[in-house]
Amino acid sequence: MANSPTPATTILAAVLAVGLAATLLIAAGPAAAQNCGCQPGVCCSKYGFCGTTGAYCGEGCQSGPCQGSSGGGGAGTGASVASVVTSSFLNGIKSHAGTWCEGLGFYTLGAFLEAAGAYPGFARDGSEADGKREIAAFFAHVTHETGYMCHINEEDPSSNYCVSGDTQWPCYPGQGYFGRGPLQLSLGFDGLRDPDRVAQDPVLSFKSAFWFWMTNVQRVMPQGFGATIRAINGGGECQPGGKNTAEMAARVRFYVQYCSQFGVDPGSNLTC
Repeated sequence: MANSPTPATTILAAVLAVGLAATLLIAAGPAAAQNCGCQPGVCCSKYGFCGTTGAYCGEGCQSGPCQGSSGGGGAGTGASVASVVTSSFLNGIKSHAGTWCEGLGFYTLGAFLEAAGAYPGFARDGSEADGKREIAAFFAHVTHETGYMCHINEEDPSSNYCVSGDTQWPCYPGQGYFGRGPLQLSLGFDGLRDPDRVAQDPVLSFKSAFWFWMTNVQRVMPQGFGATIRAINGGGECQPGGKNTAEMAARVRFYVQYCSQFGVDPGSNLTC
């Protein structure tokens, strides 16, 4: 089995809390802001509103991960997610997990594709090769964090990443804030009051991973895979003389492997 999955760095307390509940529960619906100034990974529509569906990222999109060549922000056709991520690909990852693993029946192709449909900008920025590299990067982190899609919950559920005394984004009494889902997100979940939902609903679970990815990771893809490691767990794996360099190397190994499967060059700057 892969190294023990590492929960996303504690900066998630801030980034997940901002709008996560609304994003997950309404399938990435529009923000109320007008005239844009959208968060990273969110499109500015032709009417000046922020969102992630086709209505925002499609025709007339001004900035962000726009679809097609008419939008701003370096938009491109990217890769077809459904064509790249197949049952054969997912089963190949899961084949390295034990038959007892709780995640085998949870992380399904159907759940992934349904969640991806709520984030049409995923793997759609740039060329087809760029899109495939983004998919490879996403699944490299998922594979590492979940142990080949074995784990839904962090292996040590006694971990608690709640920031006590945080009055802006308080943890709710009786809840445990440890790694859950494809990217093992551990903090925030403001408004849900029930973080276990991310470990119970596979579509919601993938949506939480996509939300974090589109908000914090996609924008650094042009810098190389190493930058995505820094965005996800830089504090644990990217510090000089850090003790978790083996985990960083594992992520890189998965990324290079998946790029090879997709027939694309992994690019440079693979480590952080």
